[in-house]
Amino acid sequence: MAYDIIVIGTGPGGYVCAVKAAQLGLQVAVVEKRATYGGTCLNVGCIPSKALLHASEMYHAAHHLDGLGIEIGEARLNLDKMMAHKDATVKSNVDGVAYLFKKNKIDTFQGTGRVVSAGKVSVTAEDGSAQELEAKAIVIATGSDVAGIPGVQVDIDEEVIVSSTGGIALKQVPGHMVVVGGGVIGLELGSVWARLGAKVTVVEYLDSILGGMDGEVSKQFQRMLAKQGLTFNLGAKVTGVTRTESGANVTFEPVKGGEAQTITADIVLVATGRKPYTAGLGLEEAGVALDNRGRIEIDNHFQTNVPGIFAIGDVVKGPMLAHKAEDEGVALAEILAGQRGHVNYDVIPGVVYTQPEVASVGKTEEELKAQGIAYKVGKFPFSANGRARAMLATDGFVKILADAETDRLLGGHIIGFGAGEMIHEIATVMEFGGSSEDLGRTCHAHPTMSEAVKEAALATFFKPIHM
Repeated sequence: MAYDIIVIGTGPGGYVCAVKAAQLGLQVAVVEKRATYGGTCLNVGCIPSKALLHASEMYHAAHHLDGLGIEIGEARLNLDKMMAHKDATVKSNVDGVAYLFKKNKIDTFQGTGRVVSAGKVSVTAEDGSAQELEAKAIVIATGSDVAGIPGVQVDIDEEVIVSSTGGIALKQVPGHMVVVGGGVIGLELGSVWARLGAKVTVVEYLDSILGGMDGEVSKQFQRMLAKQGLTFNLGAKVTGVTRTESGANVTFEPVKGGEAQTITADIVLVATGRKPYTAGLGLEEAGVALDNRGRIEIDNHFQTNVPGIFAIGDVVKGPMLAHKAEDEGVALAEILAGQRGHVNYDVIPGVVYTQPEVASVGKTEEELKAQGIAYKVGKFPFSANGRARAMLATDGFVKILADAETDRLLGGHIIGFGAGEMIHEIATVMEFGGSSEDLGRTCHAHPTMSEAVKEAALATFFKPIHM
């Protein structure tokens, strides 16, 4: 049969696109090469890493309850049970996607999808058998893969030299873990194993962690992680990662010149980012254009240069974030159903799920300065927030950026407990074109951590109350 849409890949972008299209009355099929749905995010990325982050945070908290008047015996780690919790969380989520496909009458095909031409997709099953499907529209939502270390040959065995996939499935806590890359993935997984007892060393090419995040947030966050025991080698170019009989060696040299160093590790986590997954999809043969970074080129309606072939998520431009892919999936489904789908790329939050969390939306100070935009800043520390004091969660602050002339919100940055939840009220105000005064004059329940957001907004357009 011929479908309205065939979606290749069932990660957050692919499965959301498929479900939304089916809800809008279109006939939909999905193609997935894994045995389970959900892509990297649900199977070996976002979901399992968050399960381990939460579990490791609870383990750490169990050792620091005296300040709340709670006395318990020595907490012990059962890594097998922690991993079982992680696996159960993954199963619950991937089973949920399978249920959504069944509920919305979406046909599913297990195998590797390949674009034959506009309107035709070949699916090759694990046993080698193949079948051809037809559709009015083909959506490529195949996500991304581990990027590796630029210019360095690294054999990732997922045992000693691991990617994030191996980093969430270690059989024991390493004595020393070296994390290559000071971005979100490296810091999240590094903090997991540090809390569980590993010595963690981060080697980062840039002079700061978290890449394009707000500079002030990055500096304070690094200080917080250092207090938690993580060690940083910044401005360091990794030139070699080799396995040894007892572990692995990591060699690096200062980017600005100097002598090379070699450090030994039980586990090396390669977390230098991800690259679009487009190999084996038949794109070149179908005439689909890629840009110089290997991403699929699309227009404002997610269509490639070949009519009828579309792409969303990590394989196209923009941040490699699950929620960005989901919004693109919804927008594309609406467009294909004759509606006016749209994504506001200026209001896409980013969160680092460490403890404390780091969250950001919109512009940073560095970006505003580079663009010559006049702005004003409002800040408020959690140390002055009553709920934060009661929870012993006073580390961090809220920073809000607004246009100097119009007061329109341009960005928000939070480092602190629950930052990933609080960032959304800033995003909502930005989505509606609101000002810092709009946010500051919105009544917030007391006592809550979110009052710090209100106070930062008050500080932006006039003065905070509690400072």
